[in-house]
Amino acid sequence: MTINVPGLVAIIVFYLLIVAVGIWAAWYKRNKGAGKKTQSIMIAGRDIGLFVGSFTMTATWVGGGYINGTAEYVYTPGFGLLWTQAPFGYSISLILGGLFFAKKMRENRYVTMLDPLQQKLGRPMGALLYLPALLGELFWSAAILVALGGTLTIIAGLDENIAIVISACIAVLYTLIGGMYSVAYTDVVQLICILVGLTVALPFAFTHEAVSSISETAYDNGTWLGVWDNNSAGLWVDSALLLIFGGIPWQVYFQRVLSSNSSRNAQLLSFVASAGCLIMSVPSILIGAVAASTNWTATTYGNVTPADNGQAPLILPIVLQHLTPTAVSFIGLGAVSAAVMSSADSSILSSSSMFTRNVYNKLFRPRASERELVWVMRVTVIVLAAIATVLAITIKSIYVLFFLCSDLIFVLLFPQLLSVLYFDPNTYGSILAFIIGLLLRVGGGEALINFPPFIPYPGNNGTTTNFPFKTFSMLISLITLLLVSYIAKMLFVKGWIPARYDVFQCKLAEGGRSIAQKDEPTEIDLGTGLEKEGIDNTAFPEMTTKT
Repeated sequence: MTINVPGLVAIIVFYLLIVAVGIWAAWYKRNKGAGKKTQSIMIAGRDIGLFVGSFTMTATWVGGGYINGTAEYVYTPGFGLLWTQAPFGYSISLILGGLFFAKKMRENRYVTMLDPLQQKLGRPMGALLYLPALLGELFWSAAILVALGGTLTIIAGLDENIAIVISACIAVLYTLIGGMYSVAYTDVVQLICILVGLTVALPFAFTHEAVSSISETAYDNGTWLGVWDNNSAGLWVDSALLLIFGGIPWQVYFQRVLSSNSSRNAQLLSFVASAGCLIMSVPSILIGAVAASTNWTATTYGNVTPADNGQAPLILPIVLQHLTPTAVSFIGLGAVSAAVMSSADSSILSSSSMFTRNVYNKLFRPRASERELVWVMRVTVIVLAAIATVLAITIKSIYVLFFLCSDLIFVLLFPQLLSVLYFDPNTYGSILAFIIGLLLRVGGGEALINFPPFIPYPGNNGTTTNFPFKTFSMLISLITLLLVSYIAKMLFVKGWIPARYDVFQCKLAEGGRSIAQKDEPTEIDLGTGLEKEGIDNTAFPEMTTKT
């Protein structure tokens, strides 16, 4: 195995830059005074301004998985730009999140995305809803690790699995060093690295002698623009809606919303990030188009194409390595790797925050000390990073991981979050909606992981279906949630079912809140005396009071 020493040096320099910024940010915040350490780690003491917030929100989506996955799908024969829906889907998602979710969440001063779910539906149900959120974050983290591992493979000549493990270790180390405040400031460096690195590399890739004009190849056989097929229209619509609405209920998104220093800025940074996502996808789209327009046998790559060699997921680092001068490729690859690493800690931090607060603290250890919660978060970071590493080694396609991470979020979590913010659901509707949504989604199978369907949706050919069954599953889950909640409430309110049979203790007969809600304390802002939902007083007794 030959190690590319100059390339390895370049990536180490970029890594050190990211880590240095993260350590500085943590030190700076500590000197300013961050309040409770868990809150400082999770939401940066709600002290993120619009400028840094816009950068970190954009960088939340524009990480290694985003830029590598976009280039992968534009390049891959049979897909192309037409099927590269993530940049457009997530951009629309950020707009909708800013319009309908960001302000409500920030005004209520929640700490995690699961807080309103637990307050409305009870702590056990909130903990159950952590599972799809956890799986989404794990798949997202795995996509990041695949991108970083692939880049290290191209740069340093390492075995891809070894590179993924090394990448996970680096991500864990950085996540343990810095909290949300450090993550936000490293995201600023991340976007600058991507912008500079890819902007410098693009002109060289376009003018390489083996590359044809992308305008001439746009409509060739296997075009990078993609070919529309009416037989796949339902699948296209299903995937688009999945990315748009499934892109909202993410802790990595709401962690930035809840870290914002005002409700107005929470909305604005969503809108700015939407435009940023589209703009930052352009270099990746162009690199994918260049790759599809390249005669690879006339390059240093070899006598086969990357697609034939099973390396479509690595197409972005391959283009930088083989179509640009050595010095330029080092800049581009190092920048991409630094960006990927900076994204990895965000996802792992989000899932560990939800587990520590909404499962461990709220459900099992309501009187846990601050020190105990910090250590639980650290251990959780290590465990979740290990699981994401196994997924990254097992599923090598970055874009496949992109879709898988949004699937369960879309079907199971989006209806629940929408309902608790805008309607009046209860635990009866919630748990039945969860079960039915899961059954309908799993019943449609998943061709990406060779899981056959067992529900005969229209157009099912045994491996896949043109029927938008994911959107169907989400809508049925939402309808079930609202309808069953209403019926359960009427049965108890009218006395048709005695209150003693209220097994989930929703106390609907009183027309009031659930026991879980009544026991949920409110957080008191010591500076203003304003009450706000969020922190468990048993975990933070000096900051809260019972109502």
